Amino acid sequence: MREYATQMEAARKGILTRQLKKAAEKEHMTPEELMPLVAEGKAVICANVNHTCLDPQAVGSMLRTKINVNLGVSRDCKDYDIEMRKVREAVSLGAHAIMDLSSHGDTIPFRRKLTAECPVMIGTVPVYDAVIHYQRDLHTLTARDFIDVVRLHAQDGVDFVTLHCGITRKTIDQIRNHKRKMNIVSRGGSLVFAWMCMTGNENPFYEYFDEILDICREYDVTISLGDACRPGCLADASDVCQIEELVRLGELTKRAWDADVQVMVEGPGHMPMDQIAANMKIQQTICGGAPFYVLGPLVTDIAPGYDHITSAIGGAIAAAAGAAFLCYVTPAEHLALPDVEDVKQGIIASKIAAHAADIAKGVRGAREMDDRMADARKALDWEAQWACAIDPQTAQNMRDERKPEHDDTCSMCGKFCAVRSMNKALAGEHIDIL
Repeated sequence: MREYATQMEAARKGILTRQLKKAAEKEHMTPEELMPLVAEGKAVICANVNHTCLDPQAVGSMLRTKINVNLGVSRDCKDYDIEMRKVREAVSLGAHAIMDLSSHGDTIPFRRKLTAECPVMIGTVPVYDAVIHYQRDLHTLTARDFIDVVRLHAQDGVDFVTLHCGITRKTIDQIRNHKRKMNIVSRGGSLVFAWMCMTGNENPFYEYFDEILDICREYDVTISLGDACRPGCLADASDVCQIEELVRLGELTKRAWDADVQVMVEGPGHMPMDQIAANMKIQQTICGGAPFYVLGPLVTDIAPGYDHITSAIGGAIAAAAGAAFLCYVTPAEHLALPDVEDVKQGIIASKIAAHAADIAKGVRGAREMDDRMADARKALDWEAQWACAIDPQTAQNMRDERKPEHDDTCSMCGKFCAVRSMNKALAGEHIDIL
């Protein structure tokens, strides 16, 4: 028998777990500094007891901003081998979590392969899998069916599950009366909403929340409270549907903490830049500092094909203002299932956003690599620059494809290079331009 059920309970009892010790090392913190944050719920260590190959990470606003990668098959793109290529690429690029959002086929072998082989956190959305698992139309599923799938995912070793617990029967009237421009754009939220409309029943993830807490406590699964009413366009940002759901998520967060179950809270979505920081502060207040996990936010609606950029802009602002976890967005967002290159572009954009925010927040060690890069650039040391780069291969390939005449310059400036000229001038050397 374990001395504790969850990482939160262990921290509250002053028990130093292997996962917390390792997570603290990665944050340049002592276990004594990280432990109270986990005990209070301000940081989480998503570590299912059955995910034995996990390399643990801590998620919290005062820690390094973490990156999640969504992938999984669909009816139109159903090759699990390609998805595993995406997983390997994501891990090699430094992603901290993989969410399997598969909506077709036999999902169990892929999910179990992830938790058996993948060292990063694994997340899922059980409501997607319920329809696939039972192979029945949505309206025929029962509350028990949904709860049993949550248990199945917990048994399979999933570290965190997105559950859309915050919409209720009251939300149906709100959506109908409020006249949102985009209604509900959360896939899981729309399924729960449709199920409530068709059956007349209350949201099972809300109604049976205590039973879900028992499951999560048994396997130490972190609940990621899904934002079913996240804005899907700028016009719906910060509206009554979004904020009232957030208030309910704050209440559910406290209920989870009472059961020693770890919680993250999910957030927007599409949002104008000037609203992002305020939304982060509101979440921190309502949800007691629970880690905020945001999709983007995307700061404009008109950039299909470039939404990894619009997301990175919003993600940097959000993380600097307190978001802890960025869900990447790829160039294929709103258009198609991302391919391997899309996954890479989405991860790199999110890593840049997260790193920029960590510097702004003063996260320990965040500036270190930037200072090394400055030294390498001053010395015109290209190999040292590759070692500092977020994507060294792309940087090196770009230089190699456009070779300069002289190795101590690039093909942009040549001998007009300011760094070269200053190095020579300060060393008292002749500066040859022509």
